[in-house]
Amino acid sequence: MKPSHPHHRADLIRIATLAMIERGLEPEFPARVERELTSITGPGSETGPDIHDLTSLLWCAIDNEDSRDLDQLTVCEPLDQGVVRLWVAIADVDALVKKGSAIDEHALTNTTSVYTSACIFPMLPERLSTDLTSLNFDQDRLALVTEMVFNADASLAGATVYRARVRNKAKLDYDAVSAWIDGNAALPAAAASVPGMEAQLRTQDALAQRLRLRRRTEGSLELETFQPRAVFDGEQVVDIRQQVQNRARQLIEEVMIATNGCTARYLAGRGGAALRRVVRSPERWQRIVAVAQEYNETLPAEPDSKALEAFLAKRRQADPLRFPDLSLVIVRLMGSGEYVVETPAGPPIGHFGLAVRDYTHATAPNRRFPDLITSRLLKAALADQPQPYSNAELADLALHCTRQEDAAQKVERRLRKSEAALLLEARVGQHFDALVTGSTADGIWVRLFAPPAEGKLVHGQTSFKVGDKVRVKLVATDVERGFIDFVTGD
Repeated sequence: MKPSHPHHRADLIRIATLAMIERGLEPEFPARVERELTSITGPGSETGPDIHDLTSLLWCAIDNEDSRDLDQLTVCEPLDQGVVRLWVAIADVDALVKKGSAIDEHALTNTTSVYTSACIFPMLPERLSTDLTSLNFDQDRLALVTEMVFNADASLAGATVYRARVRNKAKLDYDAVSAWIDGNAALPAAAASVPGMEAQLRTQDALAQRLRLRRRTEGSLELETFQPRAVFDGEQVVDIRQQVQNRARQLIEEVMIATNGCTARYLAGRGGAALRRVVRSPERWQRIVAVAQEYNETLPAEPDSKALEAFLAKRRQADPLRFPDLSLVIVRLMGSGEYVVETPAGPPIGHFGLAVRDYTHATAPNRRFPDLITSRLLKAALADQPQPYSNAELADLALHCTRQEDAAQKVERRLRKSEAALLLEARVGQHFDALVTGSTADGIWVRLFAPPAEGKLVHGQTSFKVGDKVRVKLVATDVERGFIDFVTGD
């Protein structure tokens, strides 16, 4: 049964806009932002002895294929005995977006860009985030650079932070780089055209894998979350694909974690307060212990990230099909990440999931307001100037950014449901293989194998357990509300 009024991308944009408003987010830029934008005539162009000229280095950006808001560049240099020097450049958004400006005030309202498959609601106007403050190919840009030296065992030998001018030599995308690393495709043309880029990409990948291994031995959790993404052909949703955590994404993830740690320690070393990103030691640890017991595994009585990671690694190997659903259970029991203010003399909180003590968000100032705050704190520290925010202001900002990020994530999850309903609305009456992912007083939830969409069993057998494979029939979709209903049986 085909719907009488099939939905299109425009419907998803309308639904997303309403969801933004309902969650206290601004889907459009106010007129004062547009007026202020006209006064910005070009990229940041400061000069001075404190701004290093690093434009000759073989910088590259690795991001999604369609990403235009480039926040970071990386480059490395192999030294003797397995030692590697790594530079990470972060866009100096503050060079154009000044604290208290109209553009800054709007960014503070939303605190983050909101990404849906149908449209993006950027935190900053696109003329900035995708051009004047983006680290675009073959353009000179101001940046905050973290220079790190890693020993052969991936331990950090030393790090420093400074301002610089950089130039992107190659814009690359995750999937193409990963296919090349895995030996399934040629080196992307954008990299192949730059002498020396292939060798230093290999070095970056090798370093990232050593960093990843080191974090895992220290208890960093290897989770696999369910992140479907709608694929469009014009105005039509034609597929939903799960995002793969490939080697190139791991590369960027590892060097950004390292950079965020160095940033946090640098600010602490200067004696000032900072906005930290934390995941607290789980208060619901006993619930996590009970989950492990369902698999005949025993976890310690007190929170222990190393023991939890050992359990997760064992389950990933034993049952990769159901591992994303186990990951989601653990993520929910661990609790959400949040922003807090930490001072050098204050109690440490850390990031339980990453198994790191020092962590901030500093690497995406075009997309996240906390990163822009951290950029300003860094620049003030580098210039020996007073902090641009008081501790009380930082505390208020931490709470606000946590709340708005939660709101943005709810908008994104809401739209993923509508995207799936839109794809399936023409397939009512068809049968699918699925996996039971949840069983509550409200009903039983299932996830299709293909396409990877989730819905509710509204009729049929009710004795299923989480993890059971089932055959279901699609009986209804509601794009407006994001509902997908199934019954059991052929």
